[in-house]
Formats: sequence, C-alpha cells, structure tokens
Amino acid sequence: MSKLEIKDLRVSVETEDGPKEILKGVTLTIDSGQVHAIMGPNGSGKSTLAYSIAGHPKYDITGGSVTLDGQDVLSMTVDERARAGLFLAMQYPVEVPGVSVANFLRTAKTAVDGEAPKLRTWVKDVNAAMVQAGLDPTFSQRNVNEGFSGGEKKRHEIAQLELLDPKVAVLDETDSGLDIDALKVVSDGVNRFAEDDDKAVLLITHYTRILRYIKPDFVHVFVAGRIADEGGAELADQLEAEGYDKYVRAAV
Repeated sequence: MSKLEIKDLRVSVETEDGPKEILKGVTLTIDSGQVHAIMGPNGSGKSTLAYSIAGHPKYDITGGSVTLDGQDVLSMTVDERARAGLFLAMQYPVEVPGVSVANFLRTAKTAVDGEAPKLRTWVKDVNAAMVQAGLDPTFSQRNVNEGFSGGEKKRHEIAQLELLDPKVAVLDETDSGLDIDALKVVSDGVNRFAEDDDKAVLLITHYTRILRYIKPDFVHVFVAGRIADEGGAELADQLEAEGYDKYVRAAV
C-alpha cells in the first residue's frame, strides 16, 4: 500500500514583478485504493500542484513537504520521482519530433524499471495498451504527439499509464479537449488503473463531466492556492449546480 502525503505545501513562480506565491499551504493525503478529484476555477493552483509534485523546475517550493511512502519527494530529481512511482499526465502534452511512440515507451519503461523489457512480450503489451486506449497498433510508429489530435494525445497518455504502471497517477485535466467517445475511452483507462487497490489517482479537472465516468472517493475545491472545501462525490454535483462563486467571494 502506498501513501502520498502533501503537508502545508507552498509554491511560488517567478514573474516580471518578482516571486508570486501560487500555493499557500496545501495539505492532502492520498492513500492506495483512492481516487481524489481536485476542482476549481482557472488560476486557482490546480496545475501548479501537479507540476510541483512532478518536479517542474519552474515552480519554487518555499515551504512544506511531499512524501511518497515516507520518502522525501521534493529532494528527488524528476526521474527519481518517476522511479519511485509517480506519474504525471500533462494538460498539454508536448511534441517530440524524431522520436517514435514505440521507442519513447520502451525507453521510459527501461528507465522506470531499471531494466529493458523483453522485446517479444513488450511488443504484445504495447499493442494491447494501444487497443485498450482506442488507438491502432500502428500508432506506435508515429512521432510522439506530433500531429496528434487532442484525443490522441490523451489516449496516448492512458497507454503510458497502462505500461509504466506507477503507484500514483496525477492527471492534469486529462479530459481537456476530448469528445464524448475519447472521454469514455480515457475514463475507462483510469478506472482500470484505479481498480487496483495498490494504486491511487489524483484527478484535476474543471468540470464534472469526467466524474460521471470516474467516481471519486474525495473531492477537493481549490481556490486561490488553498483547499477551500472537501467532501465526497456529492460535492462535485453541488459544484455543478452552484459553481465556484461562493468560494471565490470567500477567498477575496
């Protein structure tokens, strides 16, 4: 069983006017077998939390801690975080011209596991992951994210999730730009991952539509760099009906 613990996390970014604090003391514990959804308006700090956990150099940790199974995540390099069991699905996956999906996936799997997967079984695993993500197996010969539609990029990340098999999946607006068919495929992939009691999911989203397919155990409302409210899945329904206005007004 794994545990991701975030305690009083404070994060700043450099702006033209100097450092600006984005996260202002976030505390959150995610245990194996749980799906946590973070919702909130634009600019509330949701993506900052995701990228700070993953180790993006843009974000300056000014206070607090992040641990995974008792290990200090913030002292780890990005690759060490991946090997420890963290996975980030980005809101805007980047293109990597000249690198095929097949080579990217095998290199990533080798880096995470510390040894190269056996080629014969690996090809079968990749093809199966592609099919489950609603992608043709020939997709693996294309360059990473180059010319991909929004849906293809997000389905590719679900294939990565399947193959890399992390402990904790941090999914930053993985529903962004998806039509209803792609949304269902992506949601099915997340649900397959979350069915394993040894896995945990931190799902960041603006909208409740993905939560119709992925049932969260906990919902956290992010406003102005803090958690403004917490509850079960019913809180998402409340947000759908009432919006974030009362939380935004209270934070002013």
